[in-house]
Amino acid sequence: MTTRLATIASEAGRRVALVLDDGSALDGPAAAQAAGLDPAPLNDMVSTIAAWDSLGPMLRAAAAKPPPGATVAAGAYRLLAPIPRPAKNVFCVGRNYIEHVAEGDRAAGRETETPKYPQFFTKPPTAVIGTEETVPSYAAITRVLDYEVELAVVIGRPGSDIPAERAFEHVFGYTVANDITARDLQRRHGQWFKGKGLDRSCPLGPWIVPADEIAAPPDLRISLTVNGELRQDSRTSQLIFDLPTIIATLSQGLTFETGDVIATGTPSGVGYAMTPPRVLGPGDVIEATIEGIGTLVTRIVA
Repeated sequence: MTTRLATIASEAGRRVALVLDDGSALDGPAAAQAAGLDPAPLNDMVSTIAAWDSLGPMLRAAAAKPPPGATVAAGAYRLLAPIPRPAKNVFCVGRNYIEHVAEGDRAAGRETETPKYPQFFTKPPTAVIGTEETVPSYAAITRVLDYEVELAVVIGRPGSDIPAERAFEHVFGYTVANDITARDLQRRHGQWFKGKGLDRSCPLGPWIVPADEIAAPPDLRISLTVNGELRQDSRTSQLIFDLPTIIATLSQGLTFETGDVIATGTPSGVGYAMTPPRVLGPGDVIEATIEGIGTLVTRIVA
């Protein structure tokens, strides 16, 4: 059974849970109490990750045989972003699949050149939302709202100046990100932050799958549909800069902390690069899926 580590909201409040195969959720604090452990860390995802060496085996055992009263029925809880408000900005990598680089260059009328170094930007904590949540169309400020499915890395072990060969030691797990982008703002301001930093523009989820359940390096199908139409379809192994390179480069002189999130780039198929462009508008439903992790659903509203 895949470990689907989620943050949920239910009648009992916000807490960490495991989403089970039947759609119910194992209440983390309740499971901890039944096992005689301190339930407090399971009220917060970052605390759970920090204590995973002790909490992980307990949660996995409880998921196989839930204690009485420790489950929340399907439909009686809501999935939040796994880390509802990261302590700092979400780190992001731009132009990291060669076909996405090529489609962007074609749209801009320039020759394609593979980036020599990872290109980083960030999205603020106010951009983060969970699955099945809504994103405004921002019609007053953008005419080119776009989508980007991405594999997101969740940091477990803190560190800086991390050697590439030890990068996976710092990865706790993986989730799905949708880097919603206002392309015209991105171009107008000459850098990426404004066009990618709008409120609610960083859906994350639906949960985190711990890294020990996914082979390293991840070679997973990554895809996205808009209203059921397949737009993006690739594999995470096609990254220009792989995860060890991203982690090693970004951590040079910069400290990763438990719960930091890195979105690793999107494959080709984005809307603005289509002929003609096909951008997002009210009523659109975006489903971003990564094999072995899950599907992140986002709805655009007026």
